[in-house]
Amino acid sequence: MAEYPQADERLDHKRVLPVVMIVLVDMIGLSIIIPLLPLYAARYGANAFLTGILGATYPFMQFIGAPVLGRLSDRWGRRPVLLISQAGTFTGFILLAIARSLPMIFLARIVDGISGANISTAQAVISDLTTEKTRTQGLGLIGAAFGLGFILGPILGFVVLSLTHQSYVAVALTAAGFSFLSILLTYFMLPETQPIAPDARRQVPFTLQAMLTTLQRPTIGLLLILMFIQQLAFGGYEHMFSLFTLNRLGLSARDNSALFIYLGLLIIIIQGGLIGRWSRRYGDQWLVWMGFLALAMGLILTAATPQVPVPWYDPVGLREELTANPNHPLRIGIPAGDHKGWIGILWLILASVPMALGGGVLQPSINSLITQHIEASETGGILGVSSALLSAANAIAPVLYGALFQTFGAPAPFMWSGLLLLVLWPVVFFRFRNMRPLVHQRGLK
Repeated sequence: MAEYPQADERLDHKRVLPVVMIVLVDMIGLSIIIPLLPLYAARYGANAFLTGILGATYPFMQFIGAPVLGRLSDRWGRRPVLLISQAGTFTGFILLAIARSLPMIFLARIVDGISGANISTAQAVISDLTTEKTRTQGLGLIGAAFGLGFILGPILGFVVLSLTHQSYVAVALTAAGFSFLSILLTYFMLPETQPIAPDARRQVPFTLQAMLTTLQRPTIGLLLILMFIQQLAFGGYEHMFSLFTLNRLGLSARDNSALFIYLGLLIIIIQGGLIGRWSRRYGDQWLVWMGFLALAMGLILTAATPQVPVPWYDPVGLREELTANPNHPLRIGIPAGDHKGWIGILWLILASVPMALGGGVLQPSINSLITQHIEASETGGILGVSSALLSAANAIAPVLYGALFQTFGAPAPFMWSGLLLLVLWPVVFFRFRNMRPLVHQRGLK
């Protein structure tokens, strides 16, 4: 009978620290821009649906580019592909800084998206540097870098806006500066982690048929579909959260920045500390099952947020803030200003806990399960497919949420998504209960 080496149950933080730092710097640059994108659209009189289309541009192009770059990272190594991706992000931010029209803003997001394999490549590096026992924790640290980046980015963005009299160009150039810093970190700090096998460069290149074939693999296909569904729900939440709080509670950009900081702190606690402990104690299957239920409840509770504006709400000042150009009036409804109170914001703060729990555990735990059911030589390609499905969900979600928002009201997309996850939750439970772990041939002596 074959024997297996004893897996190290402790993560080697020194080995994964460089890639975590690179992701952190990348996310600071990205999250500086993300809160401003709806404002870019609003300045041209965009409604919720058009704002959703702008939000979908980047992930749609990433859906096309990420799996190709992921497969190339298996053939040519992680480091050169990561550098190419970061160069595309830098170019996109420069284009955004010089943009003077909505088509130019779309072009900037297209360039950034088509080369956007930063995260899937970083996940592949983490997979190279960890064992099956520590992989979920390592991927969780990537998520924690996400959360910290989403705290520091909005803070830095609003500091730059305050110091430059609301200059969007200065914010875009700041984001480009962080992107350039991530290129330098990758070039000087990150060694190559993927040894190139003699036949690696003869792999079949990525095609849509290869993706469909991957989805047909029983266990991998199920996990990839679950990845798509959870991101369809959570991605829409992220894209439309600011418009939802504007409509229900009358929150300004500064108020939403504080909420993003709060959500980022929750995700850091979950992904940086709790997920590794839970994974070792309960297993990744339990994490996915629990995460689906938490995400469903968070979405439903968010949709039920009472429409009570915060005590400091100023409808006149908020409308002036959002209609800098009188030729493009605000097309998102805001509260009238009567009956202010704390109930709405306190409700949303509590609803954010299960949202952060579900959103924090699902991606790293599903990706960890995926890596446990594939060979090492296909890690980059399969995680590229996973990243592509995330991008597809992120492309569909803002358009779908925006259409539901505009047609049925602000709570509709959150409620419908939550109910869908709640209906699917028993299916996840029973399929995972019958799923048996597969043995890794890579561990054979």
